[in-house]
Amino acid sequence: MRKGHFPDHHSQTVSWQSLKDLLPYLMEYRTRVGLALSCLVFAKLANVATPFVLKHIVDALDGKNAIIGVPLALLVAYGAVRLGSVLIGEIRDTLFGRVTERAMRRVGINVFNHLHKLELDFHLNRKTGGLARDIERGTSGISFLLRFMVFNIVPTFLEIGLVFGLFLINYHWWFAAILLISIAIYIAWSVVATEWRTRFIRAANEADSKSNSAAIDSLLNYETVKYFNNEAFEAQRYDSDLADWEEARRKNRLTLFALNGGQAIIISASMTAMMILAAYEVADGAMTLGDFVLVNAFMMQIFMPLNFLGFVYREMKGSLANIENMFALMRQQPSIIDDVNASDLVIAKGEIVFENLSFSYHPDRPILKNLNCVIPAGKKVAFVGNSGAGKSTIMKLLYRFYDPTNGSIFIDQQNIKTVSQSSLRKQIGIVPQDTVLFNETLWQNIRYGDVNASDEQIWQAIEYAYLKEFIEQLPDKEKTTVGERGLKLSGGEKQRVAIARTILKNPSILLFDEATSSLDSHSETFILKAIDSISQNHTSVVIAHRLSTITNADIIFVLQQGEIVEQGAHNDLLNKRGTYFHLWQAQQREEQVESA
Repeated sequence: MRKGHFPDHHSQTVSWQSLKDLLPYLMEYRTRVGLALSCLVFAKLANVATPFVLKHIVDALDGKNAIIGVPLALLVAYGAVRLGSVLIGEIRDTLFGRVTERAMRRVGINVFNHLHKLELDFHLNRKTGGLARDIERGTSGISFLLRFMVFNIVPTFLEIGLVFGLFLINYHWWFAAILLISIAIYIAWSVVATEWRTRFIRAANEADSKSNSAAIDSLLNYETVKYFNNEAFEAQRYDSDLADWEEARRKNRLTLFALNGGQAIIISASMTAMMILAAYEVADGAMTLGDFVLVNAFMMQIFMPLNFLGFVYREMKGSLANIENMFALMRQQPSIIDDVNASDLVIAKGEIVFENLSFSYHPDRPILKNLNCVIPAGKKVAFVGNSGAGKSTIMKLLYRFYDPTNGSIFIDQQNIKTVSQSSLRKQIGIVPQDTVLFNETLWQNIRYGDVNASDEQIWQAIEYAYLKEFIEQLPDKEKTTVGERGLKLSGGEKQRVAIARTILKNPSILLFDEATSSLDSHSETFILKAIDSISQNHTSVVIAHRLSTITNADIIFVLQQGEIVEQGAHNDLLNKRGTYFHLWQAQQREEQVESA
């Protein structure tokens, strides 16, 4: 499978491997599964016994003194057998329901955890809506597959086996032959026709995922749609996806008609043949009227679930395809993994060293080239340079969202590839350029920095981030909901929330990725105050666009096309009159023009 892409619904073959993948989840309740299967067998035995009781009732009634000698005992037995069959079936459903629900829960949480383990590259290429649909259809498919396999397919074939044996022993062998031939033809037709239409089911599912992804993507980018007045374009694009879905569903429906029609013909022909044979046997005296009723009852009992089996088989194939898509996600291996002997990162000082560091997203486009630098412990350093110089990539490598193509990163002389990702990220806090918030309250978003923090600690973080005054002005105070992705807040307010939750996390190393690049001067003042207050006694790395925000940095590294071309303090770099000096002059001219 290509990294970061979804399984191809058209080329993928439905595999029964999914059942094997499900077994470990079912085995958690071995006893329940065993009891449910026992109930299944008893229920079918009661079901098979019902037509025999009915035969004896009919034979007992078929006589001159039938009205006088109504076989009450047999009628009561008939009712008891039917009731027993239903009750045992209900017990079986109740027992196995818990197994199914637990399996769905376990699979669901495992897929969720696995998706969080996959690398950033996978998530940058994902379609959120389609991914959510794959998981939703996969877990629903587990419920359908287990329920109908245990409650329909297995019991039906068990009953067919019992009835075939009874026909072979008690009646003319032709009865057993007709039963066997009709079922064989029925199953063959169901399999062939369903395999033929599986591609139409997949096409419909793919169209469904595509239209759903398009709708979610458009709604998530609501503001962008409004900015460019593209409502009509979005609606036309969505309608185009829905048209593909409609066409796929139409083909799906037509093939379903062909499948159902063929099944109906097979059932009608076999029932008719069986009844004709039974009628001749009764006329010849080889069978009683009760036997005729028994044969008819057995055929009805078998073909009613068998007729349903066509639907079940079709849906099972669809469910298997959906489950397979979900397990394919589980089989996708993350490219960033911990070493087998990975230890926890232990920070004593917080010194960061980049040693011969090179990185490229694509082999033909290097981003960082043989980078060598030292970020001293407890100091504030900044990386500056033109767009595309590789500044933000340094942040992603530090967080181990990617591994370097060549070279290493050391924190307090520990190679970050040899420590666990969890311990590494626990020690680093980041204020990103684009702060994305959960659609929850301000309080919950700040608390995300440390979900176990006390109220006092959260309020302290709010004060350090200069958020308290803003929160007190809101009608709902800290309980104000921020909206999807934090759209109800301004850029400066979101950045202060990001700073507050980073303060709450209390990491050893702080990263600021162009935290003020898109803010007005008033908001920038607040952010810079907050950054300075939390940077004390921490190793701080700042990615800066506005050079005026990092004049107090201990060391400034100037990047150009992935290489460090200059380094030093602000005044020293200005005196060199090199790359940094020209960047500074250009920004000063821009700010003068903006002021004018």
